[in-house]
Amino acid sequence: MTEHGRIRTVVADDHYLVREGTRRLLELSGEVSVVGAVGNADELLDAVRRLAPDVVVTDIRMPGGEWRQGFEGIDAAHRIRAAHPHVGVVVLSQFSDALFAFELFKHGTEGYAYLLKDRVGDLDELLGAIRAVAAGGSVIDPKVVEGLLARRDVRGQQEALTARERDVLREMAHGRTNAAIARALHLSISSVEKNVNSIFTKLGLENSGDVHRRVAAVLAYLGPQP
Repeated sequence: MTEHGRIRTVVADDHYLVREGTRRLLELSGEVSVVGAVGNADELLDAVRRLAPDVVVTDIRMPGGEWRQGFEGIDAAHRIRAAHPHVGVVVLSQFSDALFAFELFKHGTEGYAYLLKDRVGDLDELLGAIRAVAAGGSVIDPKVVEGLLARRDVRGQQEALTARERDVLREMAHGRTNAAIARALHLSISSVEKNVNSIFTKLGLENSGDVHRRVAAVLAYLGPQP
């Protein structure tokens, strides 16, 4: 439950300075109340149980304990969502390889965000992800999507997308609504709607206004091919 209009958040990172820096940055925003800051996945699960936050912001790697090495934050995210489906989880990662994002989203996209760790320095980006997962939406870092679009021929359809459609696809991956995409790309909402419909048509995906399904569509398009 929000606290005085702020989003109750627990921060998890094994590096003290990063953890405290993130906590202070979020607190200063005026939108977030950091109710706990912990250093490993076991402490994170305990904090969620005790403190009932709206959102968790966790590093992808937190060595220690009997967790999958290198996937501690992702595995903790899955356990948190399974036990506390109202809690959104933002995973911060230094890895732009989309395989890590696919690992996070493998059970579904609702309530999850995967951001590259340098987003911590961009408060608007981080707050946007926190707001999205708190509302049950999802976000995948546009840099991950951009890297895939730049180097992969996904199902032979990448060339079918225009440059503008690829811009819109990246914004969709960021969890933005059509109105937000219009503002980001300086387009009219009707123009964005046309591009979104064209993307779904070209990719053979059902159109949906649901934010986390839009991200799911992006993942389906960019996902590993058999």
